Amino acid sequence: MWKYPIEENLFEKFSKYTKIAGVVFILLGLVGIIYPTFMTMATVTFVAWLMMFSGLMAGYFTYISNKKDMAGWLKSFVLIGIAALMIFYPMTGVGTVGLLLGIYFFMDSFAGFSLAFSMKPTKGWFLWFVNAFFSMLIGVLFIVGWPFSSIYLIGLLVGFSLFFDGISLLVTGSIFKKMTK
Repeated sequence: MWKYPIEENLFEKFSKYTKIAGVVFILLGLVGIIYPTFMTMATVTFVAWLMMFSGLMAGYFTYISNKKDMAGWLKSFVLIGIAALMIFYPMTGVGTVGLLLGIYFFMDSFAGFSLAFSMKPTKGWFLWFVNAFFSMLIGVLFIVGWPFSSIYLIGLLVGFSLFFDGISLLVTGSIFKKMTK
């Protein structure tokens, strides 16, 4: 992912912002761990509004680029329809979001393993490896208990993932700050 040697300016910027993001991720993670159903509903609502925005933007761009593009209009209406269903009936979206998050955690695990192995000569690579392992474990838990456990599992496991991502960011930021000195 990163080519060596890396510019020192990048280390300074990355170190500063990883500490800020790390603290925010840790706090959000603790909210998800303590109140998993709240985090589940917040996650489903967030995904629904993202889909609504995407549907509106797809419709807008279809309108200004090619008003006769039926596939563009279909995409827009499907996104808006599913988003409205999830906004007005959020429990219908919990199972779907649970499956999507299971897929996300598998992809996050793959990215984490890639980052860990690309950083392997430097300090801190093992924390990214552990983070990737936990993401894979979370993905397996989503798939095994899906869809019935999604109401608490989404919030709980998103919370754990954010918490461990925050710790990894804090430690990596500290290591990068030491490297610039």
